[in-house]
Amino acid sequence: MSQTPDDSAVQPSELKGETEHEELEELDVFGCSVEPSVVIEARSNVIATILPPNLEVAAQIRKLQNRETELRLRIDELLDEITALEAITGTENQGAIGSIISGCSSNAQASSSAPQVEENEICWEEFKAPEWCIPIKANVLTFDWDELARECQFDVILMDPPWQLATHAPTRGVAIAYQQLPDVCIEELPIAKLQQNGFLFIWVINNKYAKAFEMMKKWGYTYVDDITWVKQTVNRRMAKGHGFYLQHAKETCLVGKKGDDPPGTRYSISSDVIFSERRGQSQKPEELYEMIEELVPDGKYLEIFGRKNNLRDYWVTIGNEL
Repeated sequence: MSQTPDDSAVQPSELKGETEHEELEELDVFGCSVEPSVVIEARSNVIATILPPNLEVAAQIRKLQNRETELRLRIDELLDEITALEAITGTENQGAIGSIISGCSSNAQASSSAPQVEENEICWEEFKAPEWCIPIKANVLTFDWDELARECQFDVILMDPPWQLATHAPTRGVAIAYQQLPDVCIEELPIAKLQQNGFLFIWVINNKYAKAFEMMKKWGYTYVDDITWVKQTVNRRMAKGHGFYLQHAKETCLVGKKGDDPPGTRYSISSDVIFSERRGQSQKPEELYEMIEELVPDGKYLEIFGRKNNLRDYWVTIGNEL
């Protein structure tokens, strides 16, 4: 039985003509002067053309791949910090968090092989706090910073964070009397609420310079200066300490500024280098406090992560070991 051709059916010759027409349209769009190889998929009529390599696109791809690698490394670091925080907050002993902030690692104290730190030489039974200091013994992670910010806006904030060291055993035989705090905990402190205008002084260790600058920017500060403390012995010799490649004989304090200068600020004072005797563990030189008080006379001063050996008249000091 003969079949009547269906007018709606597409003849092969017509399909070929349409395909060639579409192919020419695609070539016009891409603006190619030479004929590329074309792959035609019948159902979707998608035409893929082989074009010369685009160097700019390739460079962008490599840049994105490098960025992906950086982000993956950062994610791994954050996961490690989250694991450490979960281990801390999961314990029933609330004092465990405070021990990370400032202090007294039971393992370090119990180890008979670990050398004694210099702070053990201080006789705390005879210690007497300055008459006009304002010590606040508190866990900085749970302290009510909002209430403090409502009561007072400070001209100067000084911090000596218990930075997390680069390796598990970077001190080469030097006992550390405190555990360290992950970076994420330090940068979440509401420093921005405590100061509208003024200076931030923050002590930093070698592997935390970049992180300290990131924190300054996050809190709204601009880096303006730094101070170097060259440590000395009782004989006024350079006191070389621990270090991986070089023996460290100095510490650095970064200075940031937010807003306007506090009222009464003085300029071109003192020097950015302090030569001072090394004393107790984490005890910073008195010359820095004197420098701050000369920079902003009669100001409102706050120290965070403070210890007994740094209490000072007319300063508010907050820490876990006061």
